[in-house]
Amino acid sequence: MSKEGMKLTEASFRDEVATIGKDGKRVWLFPHQPKGKLYNLRTLLSIVYLAVFFTLPFVKYDGHPFFLINILERRFILFGQIFWPQDFFIFGLGMIVFIVFIALFTVVFGRVFCGWACPQTIFMEMVFRKIEFLIEGDGPQQRILNKAPWNTEKILKKGSKWLSFWMVSFLIANTFLSYVIGVDELWKMIRQPLSQSIGGLTTLIIFTSVFFFVYLWLREQVCTTICPYGRMQGVLLDRDTVIVAYDHVRGENRAHIKKNEERTAGDCIDCNQCVRVCPTGIDIRNGTQLECTNCTACIDACNKMMDAVGFEKGLIRFASENNIASKKPMTFTWRMKAYSGVMVVLLGVLVWLLASRTDVDVSILRTPGQLFQQSNGKISNLYNYKILNKTFKDKEVELKPLNFTGEIKLVGETKLALHKGSFASGSLFISVDDKSIVKRKTMLKIGVYEGGEKIREINTAFLGPFGGN
Repeated sequence: MSKEGMKLTEASFRDEVATIGKDGKRVWLFPHQPKGKLYNLRTLLSIVYLAVFFTLPFVKYDGHPFFLINILERRFILFGQIFWPQDFFIFGLGMIVFIVFIALFTVVFGRVFCGWACPQTIFMEMVFRKIEFLIEGDGPQQRILNKAPWNTEKILKKGSKWLSFWMVSFLIANTFLSYVIGVDELWKMIRQPLSQSIGGLTTLIIFTSVFFFVYLWLREQVCTTICPYGRMQGVLLDRDTVIVAYDHVRGENRAHIKKNEERTAGDCIDCNQCVRVCPTGIDIRNGTQLECTNCTACIDACNKMMDAVGFEKGLIRFASENNIASKKPMTFTWRMKAYSGVMVVLLGVLVWLLASRTDVDVSILRTPGQLFQQSNGKISNLYNYKILNKTFKDKEVELKPLNFTGEIKLVGETKLALHKGSFASGSLFISVDDKSIVKRKTMLKIGVYEGGEKIREINTAFLGPFGGN
């Protein structure tokens, strides 16, 4: 390719999306089936991912779901631990950590998440696309079938594909719903009469239809026009980011290979195999593009062709733009190390928040508008307490003074017995020897004990009659 041609390509490729034609209509893609080591590795990882996705709702811990996202009841179970609305600050911080982590990860490693771990990509490329290859054949065969008239063969193949897509979408919808209401509730809904499960059935049909539409028709449009992550990479990537990149220094100028010729052109033989396998329809040789999900299908295709013509592999590979321009191998730079360190710290903070979370949440606050009471050498304050049992087990707790000598007496109760997942509230008196109160406001420490072991420590203010600090 001439320098003028390269300049034209570089100037124009960013002005349009590969799946939209000049007339504004969608360009339907028929990618070839990828083959190679990286594709096999992606398939293996996808099998593990899908096995976890479809089996996790059935896993139980101590008789309860191991993983549950019950948005309707605002009850979440993660790794066997239940989280209530009072724990939402952890989710808030967790979301902030997640967003920062994604940003840093993208700056260093590009969009490898999109091609290797994103549920949309895994289901599209490793489930629905494989079904399509099995029924309709490879990309060229699909293109021919799509243009063919509606004869018996086309009706059978299209009908089989649509039915298969619908069944898989229905399975995904059921699994998705089991993450929300639990697999036991899902089985209950399935077994009960239809008249009693109209709402659940409607929900299933809606979710099934959405998944069916996404994987039958919308497809790569999710990645190129809907998902915000693809747009984010435009401001997150730089010349040191590791991406799936074409080595233009080694590959240009492109030229078809000819038998027995002394080659003076670059290593790119202009076979277009990298374009034919791309699920988003881009030409990776045009540089970094927002449609690229780093799925590495182009790497496998290019390596196969390089092997076939006797050239060195890696014309398309994981590398940064600076690696290619300087002709140096990819190294773990100081910036990558620093960002990776920050990511480890962020994950550590999130793990610490989860690990430091207590099973019993307690708050003890002075009753508004109430003054102290003084009699028989004792000063008393009235408090309101709230206690939440966050576990699946019944608990009985006891409140004891820590930094003062006195008595804690419940109003109307003899003990604090909490059923699993229950909330209790009430009033209590704290009485303190008046000789130990030397300030108008004294901070008291109260221990929360379960089975003789202290599980929490609560600070609360105690109002006395004396002035001072």
